[in-house]
Amino acid sequence: MPPSVSDLMRALPEADDAAEVGPATFPAAVMRPVPVGRWRRLRLLASLQARIGAAYLFYYIRGWFRDADQRERLLAETHWRIAAQLLDSMGYLRGAIMKMGQTLANFPDIVPLEFVDTLEQLHYDAPPMHWSLLREMVNNELGDDPQNIFGWFDKRAFAAASLGQVHRARLRSGEEVAVKIQYPGIGRTIREDFRNFFLFLLPGRLNKDWQNTKEQFDDLRTRLEHETDYTMEAAVQEKVRALFDEDDGIVVPRVYPSCTTSRILTMDYLDGVHVDQFMSRNPSQEERNEFALKIVRAWARILYAGRLSYADLHPGNFLFMADGRLGVIDFGFMVAYTEDEWRLLHKIDRAMTTGRRDDRVAAIKEWGYLTDSPADADRLRLHEAFGDWCWIAPTRGQPFDYGNEADFRRGIGLFLEMVRKRYNRARPCTPALARMNFGVRAMLYRLKAKIDPRPLAQEEVKAAGWDRSDYAQTPNTP
Repeated sequence: MPPSVSDLMRALPEADDAAEVGPATFPAAVMRPVPVGRWRRLRLLASLQARIGAAYLFYYIRGWFRDADQRERLLAETHWRIAAQLLDSMGYLRGAIMKMGQTLANFPDIVPLEFVDTLEQLHYDAPPMHWSLLREMVNNELGDDPQNIFGWFDKRAFAAASLGQVHRARLRSGEEVAVKIQYPGIGRTIREDFRNFFLFLLPGRLNKDWQNTKEQFDDLRTRLEHETDYTMEAAVQEKVRALFDEDDGIVVPRVYPSCTTSRILTMDYLDGVHVDQFMSRNPSQEERNEFALKIVRAWARILYAGRLSYADLHPGNFLFMADGRLGVIDFGFMVAYTEDEWRLLHKIDRAMTTGRRDDRVAAIKEWGYLTDSPADADRLRLHEAFGDWCWIAPTRGQPFDYGNEADFRRGIGLFLEMVRKRYNRARPCTPALARMNFGVRAMLYRLKAKIDPRPLAQEEVKAAGWDRSDYAQTPNTP
């Protein structure tokens, strides 16, 4: 199990009044408003980077005088201490910086395991902002103090993440609700962070794929900026909610428009636990498989029937309910396809599922702007291998052990190789879809699921009206 917030607080060094970003205590982070200003945020990131570099340099020097076992323990302690500083700093900066931390938590081979275990808390258990810093936001958006608007309102947040935090409340009509309140100034910080990120990309202008890289960067920025508009999220949430009925065992909270604005979203409160709490109860393989299939069904229904991709698919957005239902929340970071992207997605889906390699290669080439030239041969190899990893169970038609650690790390290795070689040429929405694909696999990996999602996927495709009549009959050829 990852360390608790209190464990991490003990791991942090004593607070330094001269430093704005770590080492600091979590109570101090709670009381600090989100820092705004492009250069201020860039300076804070540079300060964090310097602290991390100094910590590892100190470990290296101390390691000269230790044996192998002592060095290993010292390295683990250094990882935990830096992870605590990262959590504190990302909890302070929030916005796009915290989104980056959430993404890293799904990649156990990119950063040390201690970082992954700690950064997982950014999904749903980040240090909340003090109520005094959010009360004015509620008043400005809803026209009064929350105690006057709601029948009951809990000032203590029960969940906090990158853009806002969530409080329990009760409407005057009696419904139990969750009220998501956006951090003040968070939209501005996203724009500033992406301007800073762009500075790090500028050396890549000499690469022939620069224009494609810029388009993908702009696509991510636009999607994150849209995520700060809660009225847009509410509309998507209601659209997704309409896709499911009671028999599906999948619940999307109802939105209450009278208490929803562009910065406040009020919805049904769902009583459930996250995946780590669920797994700590030692559920049976059958229970884990049932929830895994519900996750796959939710992903497939949103995709095929809703024509959307749930790009923010991570542990903080699924609730395992006591009655066996799966709660699905947070619909701000979604991919709505253009006509051309939707046509290509349909083509890739057919190619990956029929198993004909010629179909797969043709679809991958079209999506990634690849040619038959020798220069693109290695790109094609990696894209095809990664695509096969993403679709491995549907192309086999038999139960697959998603808890296989070697296979999960193989997918991460393929992705890292593409990043290292700068093989990023593809449609603008590709980074968001890659995040979704890793999210699905990471959730099934955490559940140690052993399922065959092919029949379920075929059912969802058929219900959505896609022509997939030859999918089951075609053998899986190399």
